[in-house]
Amino acid sequence: MNVYLTTARQVLRLEGEALLRLEKSIGEEVGRAIEKIVQCRGRVVVTGMGKAGLVGRKIAATLASTGMPSFFLHPAEAAHGDLGQVTADDLVIALSNSGSTAEVVRLLPSFKAAGLSMIALTARNDSPLGRAACVCIELGELDEACPIGLAPTTSSTVMLALGDALAMAAAQAKGTSKEDFARVHPGGNLGRSLLPISQLMRQGEELPTLQLPATLRHAVDVMGSTKGRPGCALIIDADGLLLGLFTDGDLRRLVAKERADLQRPIAELMTKNPLSLAPEDRLLDAETVLVTRSIDQAPVVDSKGKLVGLIDIQDLSGRG
Repeated sequence: MNVYLTTARQVLRLEGEALLRLEKSIGEEVGRAIEKIVQCRGRVVVTGMGKAGLVGRKIAATLASTGMPSFFLHPAEAAHGDLGQVTADDLVIALSNSGSTAEVVRLLPSFKAAGLSMIALTARNDSPLGRAACVCIELGELDEACPIGLAPTTSSTVMLALGDALAMAAAQAKGTSKEDFARVHPGGNLGRSLLPISQLMRQGEELPTLQLPATLRHAVDVMGSTKGRPGCALIIDADGLLLGLFTDGDLRRLVAKERADLQRPIAELMTKNPLSLAPEDRLLDAETVLVTRSIDQAPVVDSKGKLVGLIDIQDLSGRG
């Protein structure tokens, strides 16, 4: 078992060292590649064969996830008709450690005839792929971390990391925002966490509102009768401005101290100027506030302080 552990650690060390060397060796060619990606008027077409192709699929997916139209083109399928997917406005990123992978090299004349710009990720800039590219990012000769030195390990790791670097730098150059990211991630927890709370907050008849003068009895009634039973009362004035908040936690504390007189004015018991959120805040922000403050609800107010909604901790995990 110790031998296997030693091998596993060696793989991680060799791949890590290769990434650190690449960080120091890359230069102006990476800047030019990023400019090409940012200036691309069409799609970024990523191609590669074998393990490089699998890495290429991930690079294409990463670019697309940041709002850069991109897709993976299998080089073998491209030679049998899929080249029809490529347009003159597209940009090609071609991956091949050797730079002479037959299926990729076979496409080079077609890319040139179409007038396509191409970025190459390859070990040598004097390889067929390196010479055909307008920008060649040279990876250098890499020792594979495979015990017998054959399986693509270090080379595929370096390509993957370099693809991430290009995608992230291009996203930064394009000014990709959290809103842009949310737009292309509408599903799942990630996309949901980036939604503005205005899309999920309780509104209208789901708001347990009270106007002054009101008593503790009124607060208890509205907390229990409001749709969704939010467990709080929102005290507002005649113009809808938020004045205070009273929660079921406040009620429990009054009961424990035997001070729950139902005739007491709620104005004496409510939390004045309570913590609130804005409609444009994201669900992720709301969750952070509720969890760190150990509270279950937060009113949502507009820029003038008018109550427009309520976000409840239950809403963040999906209600109904």
